[in-house]
Amino acid sequence: MDRQAQPMARRTFLRGAIITGLAAPLVGSLASCAASGAQTGSSSGTGTAKSAKNPFGVKPKSTVAAAIFNGGYGTDYVDFAAAVMKKQSLGVSATVQPITNIAQSLQPKFVAGNPPDLIDNSGANAIGISTIRSQLSELTDVIDSSNYEGKKIADTLYTGVTAPGTLDGKFLVLNYVLTVYAIWYSKSLFDANGWTVPKTWEEAYVLGGKAKAKGKYLFVWGKEAATYYQTLAIASAIKEGGDDVRLALENLEKSCWSKPAIQSVFKGMKKIIDAGYFKPGGAGTQFTAAQAQWSNDQAALLYPSGSWIENEMKKQTKANFKMTGAPEFVVSSSPQKPYEAMHSTAGEPFIVPSKASNAAGGKELLRAMLSQEAATNFAKTRLTPTIVKGTVPADGFGSTALVSQAKLLEGAGSNVFSWNFVDLYGMNQDQLVVWNSFLAGKSSVSDLTSKLQAITDKVANDSSVQKVKVS
Repeated sequence: MDRQAQPMARRTFLRGAIITGLAAPLVGSLASCAASGAQTGSSSGTGTAKSAKNPFGVKPKSTVAAAIFNGGYGTDYVDFAAAVMKKQSLGVSATVQPITNIAQSLQPKFVAGNPPDLIDNSGANAIGISTIRSQLSELTDVIDSSNYEGKKIADTLYTGVTAPGTLDGKFLVLNYVLTVYAIWYSKSLFDANGWTVPKTWEEAYVLGGKAKAKGKYLFVWGKEAATYYQTLAIASAIKEGGDDVRLALENLEKSCWSKPAIQSVFKGMKKIIDAGYFKPGGAGTQFTAAQAQWSNDQAALLYPSGSWIENEMKKQTKANFKMTGAPEFVVSSSPQKPYEAMHSTAGEPFIVPSKASNAAGGKELLRAMLSQEAATNFAKTRLTPTIVKGTVPADGFGSTALVSQAKLLEGAGSNVFSWNFVDLYGMNQDQLVVWNSFLAGKSSVSDLTSKLQAITDKVANDSSVQKVKVS
């Protein structure tokens, strides 16, 4: 789910990067669900001399404890990287613990001073980075090291991907996955019915009527992913109103949710809700079950999500679905950013706690994940690129969704944007309640606006929360 809305996880900000196609150099800037906490490694990684082969001084044959969010991407890609690490790096091994309730499970470990060595801080229950930033290791040495193929890691990454995890000049969060946010649909279903993917909220409303005539809905949602529609709304409003909208939200400004562009998007969505074009019952439906109503039952035409959606639903997608992404809607014929502008970012945030018993091992596992071997495995098995260049062929491993991501990014050119305030300040849980009510038709645009503003103001007025000024 998203990465601003998301059970899945994935959100952050990319500033000023230019993104080109997947097969060519891509410049650019998101997840899952399961068991409980992780245990720290039993072997310390400290006290070993650093070298080119061992850049972090990890203790040979030590164990790395990794707590990995079990969402749309699963966790076995980290197991794969751990096997690469063990082969390449002094016999260092890893225990990978799938986890969903990150904050509830791991915050006590931060307090006790015994957190895991590597954490994928993703999903709806991620820990707000602002609450633990002083307890995180800087990761500049990871990208300054050489990968297992002998190249400096920084030189193998897409441009701009460290921006989301850099706070006040310190690189603290490595976002591993290159995520494209889009409106997803079945090209085969649209072709069969002669439908055109809408570009504006009004065109979406008209398509909703056509869907209803066929016994279908325009949209569907699930309770844990209701804020996917917030992500869609924010992206649409930024395209309509420009960076002033993004900066107002990022900097927690008073009345930021009352910006005209945001209000116009909310009203466009409300019109669709009131027309009955959202499938009822989403507030009581588990999110993957709701997504299956779209991808397998084809009860709804459109679904807003990050590019993890194909992998997350690959076992529940109708044959010949031809999953394809389209840009988020604009409101008017003259938006500040073009319709083709894209919300894309590096997502799936990994952190290494400074008090972990094997922090050096946590960094070594990240180094393994950034190898060509591990990054290509992720792209091939998850049908989503990582931040490592050169791992996706032109045919997208046969994935229409992956090929469409390349086209979307090519069409966007330099018009790529994102934001980070939801994840940074841990707002998603509170916002889920508000959005489930709105999508169910139980609240007005005014209610939605005031409740979202109250959540924002609570953070803005809390002096104990360290703020990040975005410009």
